[in-house]
Amino acid sequence: MSFKRIAPEELSVNPFSMIGKEWMLITAGTVSDCNTMTASWGGLGVIWGKPSATVYIRQSRYTKEFVDREERFTISVFDEAYRPALNLCGKVSGRDCDKIKEAGLTPVDADGTAAFEEAKLILVCRKQFHQKMTPENFDVKENDKKWYADRDYHTMYIGSIEAVLVRE
Repeated sequence: MSFKRIAPEELSVNPFSMIGKEWMLITAGTVSDCNTMTASWGGLGVIWGKPSATVYIRQSRYTKEFVDREERFTISVFDEAYRPALNLCGKVSGRDCDKIKEAGLTPVDADGTAAFEEAKLILVCRKQFHQKMTPENFDVKENDKKWYADRDYHTMYIGSIEAVLVRE
């Protein structure tokens, strides 16, 4: 990989643009056995004294099986030229096809878990906490109706950021 490591505190991104507009891939597994999904929900911050990332994965997503099984997951961010790949990874399931290959992405090892050679930024995260979002915990009940009519609730994962890799 042609990446350099930086401290999380050196990261100079706007998380609202990076996650909500540029999107990201959440990936877990090994280079030879991984799955990924596109996400535009998440957050960056500090919890339990550690730089951390929060991601949300629906119960139905194949990637959830990998994140649940593994100790680490990655968040990969790409240049706009990879928007078609991100669109594909958000629309098709790795259960049904080799979407990583179809998207033209190259899995690489990032501290024992999978990420992508084409990324401009990779966050390697160690799972610290997870919790299923449930109807009784919605303070704004309209969010349950708007986002979960099919009852396919997200699980929230908090991962401490162990490595920040930026393209050189």
